[in-house]
Amino acid sequence: MKNKNVITMTKMEFGLPDGLRKTLIALFLLVISAPTVSAQKSVVLDAFSKHGIDAGMLNTGNLQPPEDYAFDFRQTTTAAGKQTTTVARFDPSGAGEEQWNVVSVDGKSPSKSDIKTFRKNQSKPSGSEQADESSYKIEKESSDYLVISYKQDANTVSKDAAFMKDCRLYMTINLRTKKLEQVQAINERPIKIKILNAEKFDLIIKYTRNEQAKRYFPISQDLNIQAKFIGQAVNVQTTSEYSNYTKK
Repeated sequence: MKNKNVITMTKMEFGLPDGLRKTLIALFLLVISAPTVSAQKSVVLDAFSKHGIDAGMLNTGNLQPPEDYAFDFRQTTTAAGKQTTTVARFDPSGAGEEQWNVVSVDGKSPSKSDIKTFRKNQSKPSGSEQADESSYKIEKESSDYLVISYKQDANTVSKDAAFMKDCRLYMTINLRTKKLEQVQAINERPIKIKILNAEKFDLIIKYTRNEQAKRYFPISQDLNIQAKFIGQAVNVQTTSEYSNYTKK
């Protein structure tokens, strides 16, 4: 898999311009590729050391979908009263776009257009966004959980993803298991995604620890966008699931 980030949205057929639809598709990619966590470690790493947490989870490469594992992918997008479910499988032994096999769309065999669109949406450039080293905070520290947060460095965010500078990312770590549970991105103020004015952007990515690979694999992603387009409410909800990881 040439691109580390496989966080995508299926084609949203709710009347939005193609450019805007592609921007929404890129939201997943932008969030997970954003944090190159080589941060102001004086606070974060002290907390990790205190609780016996492996600081390796701060390595963004350990949070990407793996390049050498096959996995099943299922995604359901609901927008403007329409729901689309895509089932696919990724196999790194394939060549190029053929690494992705689209199994079905809404329970039916995918059309050539479905396959082309889905595969195109996987061909994303590697993100260069980095964390703002001065933005790290300990949000919560209890007997059960440690929550840290950070923002992207605005100087490293691409023009199309400029709205991400107004979002904060939260990493939740279970102190009983010493493992990462999820990363959440939330906008701190209304954001503008091209011609879409979003009041709410909330993405939650949940993880499981794979001891064989000694890294984290995403298992689910939930995206909720509440916005307006030409004065009309546009609410988008997308749920993605990753399963059956198999070493290749």
